[in-house]
Amino acid sequence: MARTSLRTEDVDRAMEAIKTAFYSNRLDVLSRPERFGAEFDMLELGGITVGDLRCGADVRVRCGELGSYHVNIPVGAALSWHQASGPGQLTVPGTAAVFQPVGSTSVDQWTGEGRILALKIERPLLERRVEELTGRPLRGPLVLEPGMDLTRGRGRAWARLIGTLVDDLDEDVHLLQHPLVAAPLRDAVVNGLLLSADHPWRDALEQPAGGLRPAPVKRAMDAMRERPEHPFTTAELAREARVGVRWLQEAFARYVGMPPMAYLRSVRLERAHADLLAADPRSVSVSAVAHRWGFGHLGRFAEQYRAKYGQVPSTTLRAVDGDTLWIPRGP
Repeated sequence: MARTSLRTEDVDRAMEAIKTAFYSNRLDVLSRPERFGAEFDMLELGGITVGDLRCGADVRVRCGELGSYHVNIPVGAALSWHQASGPGQLTVPGTAAVFQPVGSTSVDQWTGEGRILALKIERPLLERRVEELTGRPLRGPLVLEPGMDLTRGRGRAWARLIGTLVDDLDEDVHLLQHPLVAAPLRDAVVNGLLLSADHPWRDALEQPAGGLRPAPVKRAMDAMRERPEHPFTTAELAREARVGVRWLQEAFARYVGMPPMAYLRSVRLERAHADLLAADPRSVSVSAVAHRWGFGHLGRFAEQYRAKYGQVPSTTLRAVDGDTLWIPRGP
């Protein structure tokens, strides 16, 4: 858990700070270059990073695929942006821009009068939380609507939470960085976003599945999440759950939406994905990660991984060094 502060008039130093805390990027000053002066305060809290960012001059920031979920809250001036081939978006104060982990990303204009309250949430953290709360594995990225209203209801309350974190960046944050404080704060930020933003899982999150699933189903799911590398069979899981095989299969179909082995495969893919994101490609291979999490057939693993994450495992592994990160060229 690290805190970073930067004050600089050097564009390259500003780019490096954004890269270290958030993403690889290309920052271009669009006007009034003599006014450029980056003021960045950032704090990482184990899976999320919050920042209070100002540039002084009008800039454009272009990134490749983020790989994480991200929210920008503009303060003082509007923010224009787009992702992949999607339409341009204009986010005004009182609303938030919500970015997906997939698709090249560009903040097309960030005016010098405005600041951005930035929030990065690691993709495995957010998606795992949805799975934990609903009891169902995701089959791809969680598709969040690109905008949030922060002027009322849950959106307003969530924005106040982010504002509180940002306000404390100027203070002694040792308390915020303590694990006993950081973990609940992180959970509040993640859970608050899931309950405030619009997405297909909102209704399911209003009634968390933990209270609806029968205890035997929960026992089987817990066993798979605790030891996903173990070569479970449906019969062994039924013994863990203390029910018959047929009962477990029917209960999973009803309460989880898939067979037990499909759920196990999804958990293994999730763990492999997290390892590939964190690995050094110079010392870790895709096959080693696959075998670590119980995948015996490398080709089948790559196929299943691509279906869930939209890219082959080797691409995720190489992206750690930024080698495959695509940054769009200027006009």
